[in-house]
Amino acid sequence: QVQLVESGGGLVQPGGSLRLSCAVSGYSFSIGNMGWYRQAPGKQRELVAIFTNGGSTNYADSVKGRFTISRDNAKNTVYLQMNSLKHEDTAVYYCTAWIRTQYWGQGTQVTVSS
Repeated sequence: QVQLVESGGGLVQPGGSLRLSCAVSGYSFSIGNMGWYRQAPGKQRELVAIFTNGGSTNYADSVKGRFTISRDNAKNTVYLQMNSLKHEDTAVYYCTAWIRTQYWGQGTQVTVSS
């Protein structure tokens, strides 16, 4: 059974930083793309960043220059370094991985507030 376990969310002041981690386990096939989505209250889930299996990255315009996605294939883990956080980054952040189909983590809350 594939599991994605996220960690690293929390409360941070505007301008602060957080690092999210997501470890994948329980699979028998190669992991394809890995990434992060987020969902703010009353809004649809949106893409934040993707790290493709080929090594390229894509970011939402709203986070470019502030967030960095990275991937450690040896640890089956994807990270999201979030700097210069803004109030509007407040959301539940979900890790996702494509392993023949798309899997999701349980979500981790990120709250940016003074």
